[in-house]
Amino acid sequence: MYKTVTRLKARRTGQGVDSVLQFHRASGPLCQEAVMPSCNFTPEKFQGMSKERMMEIRKLNCNAMTMKVTYYKKPIFIHQGFMQWLWDVDGSRYLDMFAGVATVSLGHCYPKVTKAAQEQLQRLWHTSAIYVHPQIQEYAEKLASHLPDPLKVVYLTNSGSEANDLALLMARLHTGNFDAITLRGSYHGGSPLTMGLTSNTVYKYPVASSSGCFNTMCPDVFRGPWGGSHCRDSPVQTIRECSCSPGQCQANKHYMEQLMEVLNTSVSKRIAGFFAEPIQGLGGTVQYPKNFLKEVYKLVRERGGLCVSDEVQTGFGRTGSHFWGFQAHGVVPDIVTMAKGIANGFPMGAVVTSEEIARPFASGVHFNTFGGNPLACSIASAVLDENCAVVGTHLLMELAKLRDKYEIVGDVRGKGLHIGVEMVKDKVSREPLPVDAMLEIMEDTKDMGVLIGRGGIYGQTFRIQPPMCITKDDADFFLAVFDQALHNYMERKR
Repeated sequence: MYKTVTRLKARRTGQGVDSVLQFHRASGPLCQEAVMPSCNFTPEKFQGMSKERMMEIRKLNCNAMTMKVTYYKKPIFIHQGFMQWLWDVDGSRYLDMFAGVATVSLGHCYPKVTKAAQEQLQRLWHTSAIYVHPQIQEYAEKLASHLPDPLKVVYLTNSGSEANDLALLMARLHTGNFDAITLRGSYHGGSPLTMGLTSNTVYKYPVASSSGCFNTMCPDVFRGPWGGSHCRDSPVQTIRECSCSPGQCQANKHYMEQLMEVLNTSVSKRIAGFFAEPIQGLGGTVQYPKNFLKEVYKLVRERGGLCVSDEVQTGFGRTGSHFWGFQAHGVVPDIVTMAKGIANGFPMGAVVTSEEIARPFASGVHFNTFGGNPLACSIASAVLDENCAVVGTHLLMELAKLRDKYEIVGDVRGKGLHIGVEMVKDKVSREPLPVDAMLEIMEDTKDMGVLIGRGGIYGQTFRIQPPMCITKDDADFFLAVFDQALHNYMERKR
C-alpha cells in the first residue's frame, strides 16, 4: 500500500491541489513520491481579514471556550470545503478525517444537498410549525420510514443536546418515574438537563445539574477491568486474551453485574429510562460486548424504564453495516435521538418515538421556533436520499497493522467510518498516552495534510470519522500520514 519511511515532508503548491508527500528511505538517496489524492475542485482565493485579526477578535469577542478548542498549536484558518477536502486561507488543502466532529456525513458542500438548500432558499427560508408547510410533513414521513415500528412519531429540534433533553422529559412523563441511567464516559449534551446524563468530568461545571441521573460502569473491553479478544462486533478485536467458553462472555456478565449494583443501590425501584450510544463517541469510540445492550434493555424495561438510543454520532449510515447503530445490537429502542449527520452540518436534531410514548407529552405545549424549519427539512431530506459507500473495514484492518507495529497504539476499534485508535504508554500497563504526546501527533498529522479528532476520558483516543464520500485512495493517504506521524513521535522520544 505504501512504503515504510523514516521522514515525511509535505510540500504544497498553488491552491494546495498538488500537495506532494515525499517518502525518503534512510538507506540511500532513492526517493519516491506519494501524491495526495487529486481533487477536481479549485477553491476561491481568500480575500478576507488577516489571520492576526481573526485571532484578535476570537480572543476579545468570542466565548472563552473557543480559545481552548482550536486543537492545534498553530490553528487552522479554514476558508472553504468540498466533499472530503478543506482549504485554509493560504490555499493549503487538507483531507478531513473528522468531518466537523462526525457531522458532515456526506461531504462538505455536497452537490445534491447544496442544490436542495439553494432551491429552498429561493422558495421559503422559515416559517414555524404553527403553519402546515410541506417540508416538515415530507421529511417526518421519510425519516419515520427508516425506523422500525412502532417508532413513527417525530419531533424536530435544533441539536443533539436538545433532542436528548426532550427524550428525558418524555421518558419521565410516560413512565411516571424520575431516575435515569447512563454509562460512564458518556456525552449526551451540555444543556442543564442533559448535563446530568453526561458522565465525563471534562464537560462538567461546579453547579447543580439535572438530579435523578446516575451512571454505571462503561463496558469498555479494552480499558475496563474485564474484556477479551472476542467481545465486540468489530472487524478488529482487542489484544487481551479471552478464556470464555463458546457462546459465553464473562466480560458481559461482569458489566451487567455492575448495572445490577446500580439498580439495587442508587436508584428507586422504578426508573424512567436508560440512555446509551450504540458506540460511545466522545467517550473514545468505545464498543460494548455483543449482547450487552440487549440484556440491558430487558433489565431496564423490567424496572419500568424506557430505552433511549442516542444516534447523534452513530446514525445515518455512519457505522457502515446498518443505517442506525442500534440495529447491530439486535434491539429496538423506545426512543431514538439524532443530530449531527442528520442534515450534513446544518443545525438540526430529532427525537423519534412511538405514539403511545408521545401521547402524555401532548398534555402540555411543547413549541420549538426553529424545529421543522423548511430549510432544515429540505436539507435533511436530501441527506436521506443518499446512500454512502464506506471504506471503514479497510481502514480498520490497516490501522490494526499499525497497532501491531507501534507499542503506543493500544487498541483499534469501531465499525464503518466510526473508528477509534486508543493510544497508550505501553500495551502492558495500558496507561493513557499523555495529552501533550497526543497533541504532538495530531499537530504532525495536520502539518502533513490530514485532520483527525480526539476523545476519550483522558483524551487518549484518536477519532477517525470522515465524510462518507472518502475513497480507498484517501484512506491510504491518511494511513501513510498517520504511520509517519507515529514514527516521528517515536523518533523524538528516543
